[in-house]
Formats: sequence, C-alpha cells, structure tokens
Amino acid sequence: MTFFITTFVLLMQFLWRYIEDLVGKGLDMFVIGKLLFYISASLIPMALPLAILLASLMTFGNLGENYELTAIKSAGISLQRAMTPLIWLNILVSIGAFYFSNNAIPYANLKMRSLLYDIQRQKPAFQIKEGIFYNGIDGYSIRIKKKDKETGKLYGLMIYDHTDNNGNTKVTVADSGTMKMTTDETCLVITLLNGYNYLEMKEDPKRLEDRSFPFRHDRFQKQELILDLSGFGLHRTDENLFRSSYKMMNIKQLELYEDSLHIEMNELKNSAFSRIRNLDVAKTNMISQYSAVDSGKLTAGVALYNDIFFKSLPSNDRIMVVTQAIYQARRLKEAYAVMTIEYDRNYKNMARYQIEWHRKFTLSFACFIFFFIGAPMGAIIRKGGFGMPIVISVLFFILYYIITLTGEKFVKELYVQPWEGMWIPSLILLPAGVFLTYKATRDSTMFNMEAYMIFVRNFQRIFFKPKS
Repeated sequence: MTFFITTFVLLMQFLWRYIEDLVGKGLDMFVIGKLLFYISASLIPMALPLAILLASLMTFGNLGENYELTAIKSAGISLQRAMTPLIWLNILVSIGAFYFSNNAIPYANLKMRSLLYDIQRQKPAFQIKEGIFYNGIDGYSIRIKKKDKETGKLYGLMIYDHTDNNGNTKVTVADSGTMKMTTDETCLVITLLNGYNYLEMKEDPKRLEDRSFPFRHDRFQKQELILDLSGFGLHRTDENLFRSSYKMMNIKQLELYEDSLHIEMNELKNSAFSRIRNLDVAKTNMISQYSAVDSGKLTAGVALYNDIFFKSLPSNDRIMVVTQAIYQARRLKEAYAVMTIEYDRNYKNMARYQIEWHRKFTLSFACFIFFFIGAPMGAIIRKGGFGMPIVISVLFFILYYIITLTGEKFVKELYVQPWEGMWIPSLILLPAGVFLTYKATRDSTMFNMEAYMIFVRNFQRIFFKPKS
C-alpha cells in the first residue's frame, strides 16, 4: 500500500513538472497510459526505499501502540527475533530491487525518454479560436471572426500565405467557409465561399526609376485549400539515439562503455606524448641546421639544456631560431588546451557512468538500511497510522535525498570519487539504523515526550525550590 502511495505522489510531481509539454497535444489515452507506465517504473528507485521506511515504521508503530510488542517481549521473544522474518523478507526485496534496477529500469528509462521527447516535439492540437491569428500550421496564419458551434461553419476568414517567405504578400479573405480533416488526419481541407485572393507581385528590376507596385486580386465564389498537418501527429524517433545514455544501460553495458572511455583517454595521453617527442626532434633538427652539426649526434638533452650551439649562431639566425621556437610552443599550448578539454569531458562522462553503476547497488542497500531505521523507530515512538510515521519518514527521506544529490554533484564536478559520493548517504544512515535498533532493544524512551517532561520537572524541583 505504501509503495503505491509513494509512487503515485512521485508520479504527480513528475506530471506537474512536465504538464506544459503534455497539455493541448491531442494525445490519445493509449499514449498517455504508456508514458505513465514507463514513468512509474523509472520512479521505483525513489519510491521503494521510502515505501519500506514508511511501511516498517507503521507496522512496528501499530504493534507498539497496541502493546503487542510488550506482549511479545514478556513471552521471552526479543525484538531482533521478532524482526527476523521481516529481515529475510527485506533481503528478498533488496535482491529483487537490484535485478529490477539492472534490467527493467534501463528499458523503462529508454522508453520513457524517447516517448517524452517525441511528445515534447509534437505541435499543439489544431484548434483555432475566434478573433485570434493561429500560426500553428507551417507557412500559414489563419484568423476567423466567428464560429458556429452547432453547424461548424466559419465566418470572416482571413488566411495569410507565408510559404514563399516573402512576407504578407498573399492574403485570402472569405465571407464564410468550413474546415474538415481528411480521413487519415494528415491534411486540413478549407472550403472558402465568396472571397478574394490578394497578391503583391514582384517589381521589374529594370524599371526601378519608375517604381510601380504591381498588384493582383481574384474574386471567387468557392475555393478549396489543402494544408499539410503531418507535423501534428506523434512521430516516433529511433530509440537507438538514446541508448548511449548512462541511464539506459545495465551494469555490463556501463562497464563496456567505461572501458571504451579508458581507451580513448589513453589515446589522448599517447597523442600528447607524441607531440612532445616531435617537438624535441624539431628542436634538435633546428639547432643542427644552424650550427652545421649532424642531427644524429645531438640528443634531446643537448638540444634542451646546452646553449653552446645557440650562442655560436649569428644574431639573425638567433632571431629566426627564437621565432620558430615560440611558434612551436604556441602550437603545443593550443594542442594541449584542446586535448585537456577533451580529456576533462571524457572524465566527466566516465564519472556519470560510474554514478549509474554504483546506483544499481545503492538502491538495494538503501532498502535494507531504511528497514532498520523504520522498524526500531516505530517500536520506540509506538505510533501507527499515517500521522507521525509519515512525518518522520518524509524527514528521513528528504535527508537521504539531499545527501544523495550532494554526493552526485560532487562526483560530477570531480571533487570526490564516484564510490565516495554514491555511498556517503548509506554510510551516514547506517549508524543511525544501528543506534535505533540498539535503543529499541533497550526499550528506550528517547521519543517519549513524557520522559522529557519528568526530567524538566525534576530539574525545576531541585534548582528552583519554593521559598518557605
């Protein structure tokens, strides 16, 4: 129950974010249903840990509120033994979450992202309002004065034809008319009655001295215009365009792509070293050229550190040598700048793929940790229902989510290693789960306000005694 509730809440948050891309597109229920299904599947990594936390908190809160935990302990059964069946169940859920995250979520992300991309590219549904120019059809601007909703007849039509990209040179005006779609809904047929066609013709370039403005208008009783509406349909994009994204890959594919990035980065390093070696050879050949010394007898060390040859050159040759050296140094600097940008881009891409690789495991571990937070906390607060458990669950989940986003941000900016940024939330909440389990085993009253009130009253009785 809690899983479906959390999934629904997260789904509504997603729809609120993309509501402008979905409304007014004329989508049928089948397309909307597929989109919601794929979105729900992609939201499971967020919904499942929160659902486990809330469910365990409510279950043990109800047991504590009804004194059933007290009866269990009085029978000689410890809290850990009472939690054992649920621990095994949670282990099975964590294993299932890992397989779902590795196999189903990449497929759902691929389907969801490609479908959402096509919906965002789709034009709004064809709908002309009275007194407003409609520019949704490529190359045309249409306005109607009045629309009869019962008969569908239109009055006062004005159509600007911009297909030639010459401005407002073609205008059609009609007293009335009708619009209807073809059977395949790819074209719009506009039937115009009693109107005029106005056309501004091009001037003759040979008669610029005597400027004239040629103009033509034709009167008609009935005329049909056929406008292309193929852009209003939902055209599916090839899903292979999205398969290279890290969110659409399983562990094996992520490792293969990471290996490819390693190879590419090694090639960049080898290219940089090759440029350095070529620069050393160029310096050696340059010195041998001006000093009449065989280049085979010179080494890179002599060329770099011994200035005997340079001092022996005439002043004009020295200027030439320095000019060539500066030119080569600038070329090397520019090449290094380009290679550095490419190297950093590949390194950041690798970090994103490593983030997704670790996410496959952190999801299962988060389910395990949240159970050990929710179950002992429910036994301590002894409150069931949807009141206090929801408040505590949301607070813990927000804390976990903020730490996760912060860790991912640090990894993407290359401040920390991917395993550090992705496992920090689990390492922070794990001691909290151990501490709460220990307190629940000891029947702690850390969340009992009455115990704190007793401490305050005792403190007041000792230090603020009434005067006799």
